[in-house]
This record gives sequence, C-alpha cells and structure tokens, in this order.
Amino acid sequence: MTDLWRLSAAELATLVKSKQVSAKEAASASLARLDAVNPKLNAVIDHRPEEVLKQAAEIDARIARGEDAGALAGVPVTVKVNIDQEGFATTNGLKQQRDVIAKSNSPVVDNLRKAGAVILGRTNTPAFSYRWFTSNLIHGDTKNPRDPSLTPGGSSGGAGSAVAAGIGHIAHGTDIAGSIRYPAYACGVHGLRPTVGRIAAYNSAFPDRPIGPQISAVSGPLARTIGDLRIALAAMSAKDVRDVWWVPAPLEGPPVARRAAICVNPDGLNPVPEVKAAVLDAARRLERAGWTVEEVKDTPPLQEAALQQTKLWLGDGYEAQLEAAEKEGDPGALTCLRGNRNKVFPLDAAGLSAALAIRATIARKWLLFLEEYPVVLMPVSGELPFPDQLDRKDEASFARVWHAQLTQIAIPFMGLPGLTVSTGLVGRAPVGVQIVAGRYREDLCLAAGEAIEAGGVPPSPIDPVS
Repeated sequence: MTDLWRLSAAELATLVKSKQVSAKEAASASLARLDAVNPKLNAVIDHRPEEVLKQAAEIDARIARGEDAGALAGVPVTVKVNIDQEGFATTNGLKQQRDVIAKSNSPVVDNLRKAGAVILGRTNTPAFSYRWFTSNLIHGDTKNPRDPSLTPGGSSGGAGSAVAAGIGHIAHGTDIAGSIRYPAYACGVHGLRPTVGRIAAYNSAFPDRPIGPQISAVSGPLARTIGDLRIALAAMSAKDVRDVWWVPAPLEGPPVARRAAICVNPDGLNPVPEVKAAVLDAARRLERAGWTVEEVKDTPPLQEAALQQTKLWLGDGYEAQLEAAEKEGDPGALTCLRGNRNKVFPLDAAGLSAALAIRATIARKWLLFLEEYPVVLMPVSGELPFPDQLDRKDEASFARVWHAQLTQIAIPFMGLPGLTVSTGLVGRAPVGVQIVAGRYREDLCLAAGEAIEAGGVPPSPIDPVS
C-alpha cells in the first residue's frame, strides 16, 4: 500500500471507516513522517506522540462499536500554535506566552475532533502572527520544503510547510491579511480563507480581541487537494456559540451562473510577468471547464481597503502592541510595527469610526460587483514567493513586500472568502491564483478551484529540498 501519509484526507478517511486501515496505523505513519522531515523544516514545534496515538485509539474504538467516526475519521491534522489546545501553550510565537497553557480547546480543535480528526501537532507562526515570514525567538525559523531560500509564508508558515511535506493531511491556519492564502501560495498547496463568521474561533486563554480583528480574522484549512479543503471546511464550521460572530450559513448557496471575472492587475498591483501568466492560465482552465470568463480592467477598491485593514489590524492599540513587541525583542515583529507606524498611528475614536464607515462603503461596492461576477480571479501576490526574511532587509524591501501583498490584505477588510489554488512552479518557486467570491459562498470558490486544479498542480507531498 502507498505510504499512508501520501494519501488525501478523503482517501484516508474512507480506508479508516471501512476498517482497511486503522486510525492508529494512520497516526503512526504521520508521526514517522514528522520525525523524518520536521527536523529540516521546523514546521511542527510541539507534539506529543502518546496523545496522538490515544486520539487514534478512540477513533478505532468508535468504529469497532459501529458508531459514525466522522468525515475526517482517523485523519491526522495540524493546528496553529496561536489557538487553544487543552494542555498546550498558546504561544503565538512568543517567549512571553510560553507558560500560557490552555485549559480548554478552541472551537476549531473541538470541531476537528468531533469530525474524527487526530490532532498531530502544533505548527509554527511568526511572533504575534504578524508577518508573511515564519520566524520567532521561542520556536525558531520554519523552512519552505520546496526551497529553503524562500519564505514558507506566514503567518501560517508552519501549516503550509507541514502539509506540503506530508506532515498531516490538512493544516489549520488563521488569516487576517493573507496568513492562510500566502503560505499555501509559497508552499505550493491550496488554502481557504472563509467568510468571517463561517468557522467558530475563540481562545479562552486571552481576552477578546479589538473590533478590527474580530470582523476580519478567520480560521481556515490548508490542504493538498481542493476536495480536502471542502471536507475540512464542513468539519471546522460546525456550530459553537462561544464565537459571537459565528453564522449558521449553509455550505452550499443558491445556484448562480458559472461566470467569472479575471483581473491580472487589480488596483495598481502591477504583478510580475510570471504571476500574470498564472492568472491567465487559470482563466483558460476555467473556460475549458465551461465557465464564462470575462477580463476586467479593474476591481472595486483594494488599495484603500488594504490601508484601512492595516489600521484596524495594527492601529487599534498600536502603542500596546509596540510595547509588547519591544518586550519580546523579536526583530520581525518590530520591523512590521515600526514600518507601518505612519500608516496606522494614531488611531483615535474618530479614526476608528471613519475606518468602519469606509468598510461599509467599499464592501458594498464589492458585493455589487460579485452579484455581476460570482467569482473573481486575481493574483495571490504581486510576486513569486519572496526570498526568506526579505521584509527585514531594508526599507525598500519592506515596502516592496507590503505592496505585493495588496490583494491579501484588502480582502479581509470586506470579510470576504478567498481561496489560493496552486497551479504550477517557476523553477522551484510555486505560483498560483486567488479566487474571491461573495460572503458565505466558499462553495463557489471551491467549485472554481476544482476546475482550475484539474489543469495541473505542483506535486505534493514532497520531500524537503536542501
């Protein structure tokens, strides 16, 4: 039989539920894979094999009793170290949170477990989950398995690296400015940022976050197939009233015309030729699948949305965030905050109110646009995956990174879903496309994503490249 860690989550769950493979065998295979490749990657920074095997034994016992073991029966998954998992530290990449031990699970962890998943380990993130690069002073640097000189992305860089290398079949990530979509892009896998309110999230270990993150930050899955994203979304989006923003929206919306807009240069992004070519290639794949695709010169505003999103993310409580970063001493976090100071500080009550009013105006324009074009194709980033730690090189490099991530920062401002589909390689660097749809229409993102995926994707899982 093929190495179990190579299988899709859907394939593995089918084998486990039919008793052709035990959950313990699947967990053991994933633990062996983790031991084999994680030392080169530092993608998983905490795991307890005995607890992994205990979870797997519980799944096998459920199956033996004839009970429904769930859609993810026996599937090893990873979770990001910025969400609560009972008994583990919710470090968020910080030395100062090494002793914050969760007393209960985040809804994400609970819902994955209810669906039969086995939590394999906790994945790395940059300090405070601020950056599109994954390094910190407590857990160290995470490497990209396709090319260690490239960023694995961030902030869910450990998640992207792990799933691309076969450490777990699905990875949990979070996204407030691209933190699911960019690691998927950089590591050559797929990543879904759901609509705000789709997946319940809550960390009892900390106070509730300010309003900006509350209305823009989400949890979501990364995986090697669009089909696995679909299964993961269904599992992760189950009801949990601890999240006051959770919405019981159906996973399948009403039928719409298979019509997509393509924009290769949204709002002055000016992507490099390889990125433009990838978006055009994805459009051709959609057309071959029977979609009507229309190229548009531009989309509703993204530059203003990105600016205001940055204010809501970093400007609300900026001084407290800077003080915490200075206490931590993390150079990447300080680069992020100091580099954005002139954009976001000061943000007083009037400024916050104005940002929220602008959000309503821009979101309305996007929702009207998405009535005409149910799906929009655009770049994930203006560039191929960056050289690792590029944002810390100098001021020009910092500005270059932030400009290239325009579409990633802007989409959360409207609370919209976005899907990264990996479509190919340029040398060793992955490339792909971003699909955006209306609120709670992840089904449209996934439908378009499957059509694009059918045209070819980078091989995965892969052995780490030296």
